[in-house]
Amino acid sequence: MMGIIFSIIAGALMSFQGIFNTKLSDKIGLWETNTIVQGSAFILTLIAVFFFGKGSFKEVRDVNKIYLLGGVLGVLIILTVMIGMRNLGPTYAVAIILVAQLLTAAILEAFGLFGVAKTRFSFNEVLGVLVMIAGIVIFKWRFH
Repeated sequence: MMGIIFSIIAGALMSFQGIFNTKLSDKIGLWETNTIVQGSAFILTLIAVFFFGKGSFKEVRDVNKIYLLGGVLGVLIILTVMIGMRNLGPTYAVAIILVAQLLTAAILEAFGLFGVAKTRFSFNEVLGVLVMIAGIVIFKWRFH
């Protein structure tokens, strides 16, 4: 249940963040916005690590180095969300982002990539994705 609650919160927060970042970037620029977003996130995270951190930065030497690209992906995510929302509007952009996330996660699970448990992608999952895509098409369809 906690996974569902936190996933709902994450989805809502991502929508707010996308809109806030897009509006900020309209005034100050894409890279400037990304700097503020990433910089404030770094400061807040550093404070959280100081008070709540229980891990060890020394362990980073023992992980697959590709996993260190999370920050790079974060920069790209923020930029592409802002550009998508600016060009499509929040609802349409988020709908496409959700389908892309779902498809990517399904591919990662289907092939067991990056240590993710391999999971069979059945007809139900394929149908679910197709229904989501159909929903996006219907959402944007202009009836005259």
